[in-house]
Amino acid sequence: MTQIGSVYGEALYTLALEEQLTEQILAELNVLQESFHQEPDFIRLLASPNLSKQERCAIVDGSFRGKVHIYVLNFLKILTEKGYMKHFSDCCKAFEEHYNLDNGILPVTAITAFPLSDAQAEKLTGRLARITGRQIKLRNRVDPTCLGGVRLDYDGKRLDDTVSHHLEAIRGLLKDTVL
Repeated sequence: MTQIGSVYGEALYTLALEEQLTEQILAELNVLQESFHQEPDFIRLLASPNLSKQERCAIVDGSFRGKVHIYVLNFLKILTEKGYMKHFSDCCKAFEEHYNLDNGILPVTAITAFPLSDAQAEKLTGRLARITGRQIKLRNRVDPTCLGGVRLDYDGKRLDDTVSHHLEAIRGLLKDTVL
């Protein structure tokens, strides 16, 4: 995460918290982030040196006025005016990190060879919630190279119980074995 994203995301979160709008603004930021991901040319347009700051802000205003909260609209205008729209994703990440921390939410990524079934995801979420004492926001990422098992990434930690990890450990032991 960039310094700019961290500073601006935290500033927006502080404002949203004071006004008790954190949930609404987070939802709007997530929708915008997905939209910008699908249309990266829009971000490039807002960063274009061929347009004046006023023209770029007018594009933001015309595109989002009445569709997002005024704080989000003004936030987009500030980022556009400063030339920081390329940091929008980092701003969203910083905002969400503060939201998760304040609401006891722990984002966890489960990497598996095949998608988790609803029952597996629910069981894993429940077990992690009991262990951590926090609400779990589980995301499943499929990586066929792990062969089987599950790897969990959360809070800067990694718990790896995949077949590929075990095979790598065995390979390391055999490599160091003298016959």
